[in-house]
Amino acid sequence: MSAPDGSPVGAERSIGQLFASATTEMSALVHDEIALAKAQLKRDVKRGATSGGAFSVAAAVLIFSLPMLNFALAYGIRTWSNWNLAICFLLSFAANVLVAAVLALIGVFFAKKAKKSQGPQKVAASMKESASVLQNAKPHPRAERVDDAVEAVARSSS
Repeated sequence: MSAPDGSPVGAERSIGQLFASATTEMSALVHDEIALAKAQLKRDVKRGATSGGAFSVAAAVLIFSLPMLNFALAYGIRTWSNWNLAICFLLSFAANVLVAAVLALIGVFFAKKAKKSQGPQKVAASMKESASVLQNAKPHPRAERVDDAVEAVARSSS
């Protein structure tokens, strides 16, 4: 097993190797955060498009089907019940409004789901948290003098 930079795990690595490894891992973290934000944004856009589509279908059903459906349904009710033709037309209109209301409720459901989604906000909060952790990271305190530390780094890198 080896570290991301190719050195064996457990072996002492130089500061340069550690820094390179940290930089690589930080870069991977940022790329993963961006990919997550894209995926969540794509899902939210898809929900919004579904909502808009449902509203459009509801409007189309209400507008374009009313004349033909009203006539067919009204004459069907009159044939079945022998009621006044005006009442039959009102009942057929009520049926069309009911269908449009159901489609509009589906649109409202998906619109609320898309509005509630906090995908990009969650990713931004996660990135801020990662940045704050990195800002608060402090190097390990060294009891040795600086010259001894430089020699130790030189020995470990060779």
